[in-house]
Amino acid sequence: MSPPNLRPLRTAERRAARAGAALTAIGVRPRKSRGQNFLVQVAVANRIVDAAHVGPEDRVLEIGPGLGILSERIAAHRLSKLTLVELEPSLATQLEQRFAGDRRVRIVNADFMKADFAALCERAPSKVIGNLPFNAAAAILSRLCTHRAGISRMVLMFQREVAERIRARAGDPSYGALTVFTALYFKVESHFRVSAGNFHPRPRIDAEVLVFEPQPRPIFDAEEESAVLETIRAAFSAPRKTLRNSIAHALRLDPGPIDETLRAAAIDPGVRAERLPSPDFVRLARHLRPLLAGSNA
Repeated sequence: MSPPNLRPLRTAERRAARAGAALTAIGVRPRKSRGQNFLVQVAVANRIVDAAHVGPEDRVLEIGPGLGILSERIAAHRLSKLTLVELEPSLATQLEQRFAGDRRVRIVNADFMKADFAALCERAPSKVIGNLPFNAAAAILSRLCTHRAGISRMVLMFQREVAERIRARAGDPSYGALTVFTALYFKVESHFRVSAGNFHPRPRIDAEVLVFEPQPRPIFDAEEESAVLETIRAAFSAPRKTLRNSIAHALRLDPGPIDETLRAAAIDPGVRAERLPSPDFVRLARHLRPLLAGSNA
């Protein structure tokens, strides 16, 4: 069933104009190269924050707060700590001014993808919220999966095309390595769609808000993780090829041993990676580990 679509209100254009004026006042020009599309619709911000279920004990991390439309609504809740990670120095400065005196709020002027995660958060966050930069959203999600310890819920907004990749099912055209990687760690649900008119500048396509909850129990051990991730990368390295040929090409191995390994894992060597459900990659990785060790020697 398609998620409900939240259409822009009549005041959206006025809000976009005010956001543009606020950005101009602090010398910020939205950059396409950074995927900057600032949320201007309060109703959307409220729905995103409400979906996070912020409570008094929560340590919340917001990535890319921009002008603070989400930040204000998060800070209105009783919470333990709110860390805002903002790349633009001018935006970080205006956030510091806005939240001056609120000891719960910490502003970090840094690139989330380059900064040391432990340094960003004094303690591991329990909730993560964000209108993610459209061009870096997939990489940010991957990093959050890597640093998932302690996270109980994430509510993140993506460009709709990226959201479709994340929540795809095996066999869908959008199904890929990002889908499988995310599904190993989180259950993903579409919360609602957000039309392009709710942003400044207006993006070319709509956005979608996804809710992430940790998988109840890991389906692989910590020592298996590197093999699982390498298997996923190898399997999707050549999407138009069969699983056998993709893995053989990526690992620079003869297809013969790959055939044997796939059959031992009860997987058809002729299938393509995009038709394989997430748990099957874990089973395949367990059988591939000896070959992976050999290829990395």
